[in-house]
Amino acid sequence: MPRTSASPPTADSAAPAGPSADSALTHGLKQRHLSMIALGGVIGAGLFVGSGAGIAAAGPSIIVAYAISGLLVMMVMRMLGEMSAANPASGSFSVHAERAIGPWAGFTAGWSFWFLLCVAVGLEGIGAAQIVSGWLPGTPEWAWVALFMVIFLGTNLAAVKNFGEFEFWFAALKVIAITLFLVLGLLAIFGVLPDTDAPGLTNLTGDGGFLPKGMDGFIIGLLASVFAYGGLETVTIAAAESENPVQGVAKAVRTAMWRIAVFYIGSMAVIVTLVPWDDPKVAEVGPFYAMLDHLGVGSAAQIMNVVILIALLSAMNANIYGASRMARSLVARGQGPSVLGRISSGVPRNAVMFSSVFGFLCVLLSYWRPDDVFPWLLNMIGAVILVVWIFIAVSQLILRRRTEREAPETLVVRMWFYPIGTVVALAAMAGIFLLMLRQPDTRDQLLATGALTVALIGLGLLRQRRRGDEGTGDGTGAGAGTGAAAEIPAQRK
Repeated sequence: MPRTSASPPTADSAAPAGPSADSALTHGLKQRHLSMIALGGVIGAGLFVGSGAGIAAAGPSIIVAYAISGLLVMMVMRMLGEMSAANPASGSFSVHAERAIGPWAGFTAGWSFWFLLCVAVGLEGIGAAQIVSGWLPGTPEWAWVALFMVIFLGTNLAAVKNFGEFEFWFAALKVIAITLFLVLGLLAIFGVLPDTDAPGLTNLTGDGGFLPKGMDGFIIGLLASVFAYGGLETVTIAAAESENPVQGVAKAVRTAMWRIAVFYIGSMAVIVTLVPWDDPKVAEVGPFYAMLDHLGVGSAAQIMNVVILIALLSAMNANIYGASRMARSLVARGQGPSVLGRISSGVPRNAVMFSSVFGFLCVLLSYWRPDDVFPWLLNMIGAVILVVWIFIAVSQLILRRRTEREAPETLVVRMWFYPIGTVVALAAMAGIFLLMLRQPDTRDQLLATGALTVALIGLGLLRQRRRGDEGTGDGTGAGAGTGAAAEIPAQRK
């Protein structure tokens, strides 16, 4: 039945029936937590470190590359925000895909994203451990990863407000750091800093021009920029446990544009204006370090190490949270082992434990099987975020029309230029897939991710058939699973 309230209850507001849970998720995240999670979610290690490879490949045109990929990400977040504000759920896009397409789609989108987050937790732990081991030579990296895992396991096993507090301060530190970098860079560009001459357009147009490596270099930079935006989706997962889910999602999505423009596109513009794009330090130690070093800032390396460490630890914390909530949501809809859905004191503790252990297993594999199994894992997650974005776009195309017919008052966030905007975004994603096929490195990632996705689709369809689901797309079929009503609001067809 359509809702009659303009502020719909969250999809987690009722506890799942049966043994999958003994109580509901709480709403312990305050608006300040959600706002800072949204703000800090776009500032990750990919920006501080990964962007260097993009600059080295594309040169000054990396500004355009980040602008193009940033526009795509804004469109995806707008679509996701529209669906999440209308139906907040800890399963986010997995829930929307199940409602729109069918249980197999929710299964595929959810478990592929869970896999991505868990592997990412391991990668971030390794990166953080390498920094700390550099400060304390002789200490084993795996021990530091284990320590970080224990700390964030503790924060995520406790009340959700603890996770919110950690992320609030992590995000605040990241925002302060990036803001200081931008201010310092702008002062240098305008020649205000002592002993610093304004560079003008020298670094943008000289040494090969704006496109020093042609379109091939630009394409490599574009692909690097697309995958630097990961992490924005977590805010729609966290919104389901906030005090005001609908308002929180709406605010986060509406401010996404300026956050992306300032932090990503603004950073790239400042860096390539100040630092020659072919400076070896840009790719070797990161563009932000290269900028500080260029400006003569003492201890630039240590400053960047601290900032990157904060970004990595923040990402670990957020990804453990996101993975556990996604797993819990899948189980509540009958898409996984029921033991992972048990909730204690408002926290899915088994899901937190399972996600953390899997992430640490990925770390161990990086030591045990660094030449075969671990690279295989990395390739499999290479394009998962694109697969998720496709599910988001297709779901929004279907659900928008249904929501306009059944509950138009819940559309507090609307996708721009629907349906043309969504179709254009889908075409852009298809274009990115084609570009990935052209590059040897990304081709391997695409093929590995494709194999993972096909396997999950096959398993999801098999489960759906065995459970007797009709695949109507509203997630309310006979096989929707124990407690499915907790995540899938009933709607008229």
